[in-house]
Amino acid sequence: MKMAEELAERLARDVIAAQKELGDEQLVNEVSKLLEASSTTMQEAFLTAARVILSEERARQFLDQKIDAALKAAQAAQQG
Repeated sequence: MKMAEELAERLARDVIAAQKELGDEQLVNEVSKLLEASSTTMQEAFLTAARVILSEERARQFLDQKIDAALKAAQAAQQG
């Protein structure tokens, strides 16, 4: 169901943004429970989208840290 996936992704992005802004680590879970009561299809699509988005963010942070560390090491080697 493409429509459910698209709606779920938009909702997941909005919920994750709100979660960060509010500092509410349980917001994704709370929305998931609300969705479960009305549509398990939407709930599953929402949780999948949220996991994918959060995983990608963590991977990008990791990559950025690795790149920063490598650049600092290269600069230190040039100065040393």
